[in-house]
Amino acid sequence: MRNGVRTQLLRVQNFMLSTDGFGTGEGLTLERPFGHADPAALASRAGATASWPNRTDPGGTRGLDDYFTRDFSTNIGAEIMGRGKFGPQQGPWEDLEWQGWWGDEPPFRTPVFVLTHHVRPSITLSDTTFHFIDADPHEALRQAKEAADGKDVRLGGGVRTVREFLEADLVDTMHVAVAPVEIGRGGRLWESPDELLDRFHLEVVPSPSGVVHHLFWRR
Repeated sequence: MRNGVRTQLLRVQNFMLSTDGFGTGEGLTLERPFGHADPAALASRAGATASWPNRTDPGGTRGLDDYFTRDFSTNIGAEIMGRGKFGPQQGPWEDLEWQGWWGDEPPFRTPVFVLTHHVRPSITLSDTTFHFIDADPHEALRQAKEAADGKDVRLGGGVRTVREFLEADLVDTMHVAVAPVEIGRGGRLWESPDELLDRFHLEVVPSPSGVVHHLFWRR
C-alpha cells in the first residue's frame, strides 16, 4: 500500500512442480502438453478439490488444497505466460487457427499476454483475450499491469518464463504446489527452494493430500 493506493503485485499462483523441481517433462507436443510427464500426477490435488473449475460431478475435497484452488483468480486482472504454455508451436506461426489448449472457454477470464518473438493478432475467446507480444519481462509487466486495471498480475509460466521474471527481480509473491512425484527431466524451476531465500521469505505447508505448498514473499 502506497499513499493509500494498493500496489499491484506480480504473483505466481498454483504453480505445480515435482519433488525434483520440474514443472514440465521433455517432448512437449499437441497431444502431450506436459511432455513425457503425467499432468494428472502433478495436478491431482487440484483436480480432487470441490473448487476445481473443470469439475462436472458434485463433491470434492475441502481444506488447504481447495483454498489454493479457489485463490487462483482472487484479485487477478491479467496474466503473463510464455508461448509454450499457450501451445506447442515454435518459430513463425504456421497455424493461426490454433487458439490454445483450453477450447472455447479458457480459465483465465482476463487479458493474457503471451510472450513470443513471433507476434500475431490478438484473439478473444469467451471472456479471455490473448495478446501476443515480443517484449522483455519489464515491458510485458508494464503492459499487463495497465490492462489489469489496478488488480494484480498472475505469472502463469511455464518454467522458463517464471525463471526469467525471477531473474529480473519482478516477482512479488509465489505459491508453488509440490506434488509427491518425480519427473526426472524437462523444465526445472529449482534444485532446491532454498535457492530463492536470498530474496524471499518461505513458509512450507504440507497438505494431507501429499502435496507440499511453498509460499514465497519478498524480503
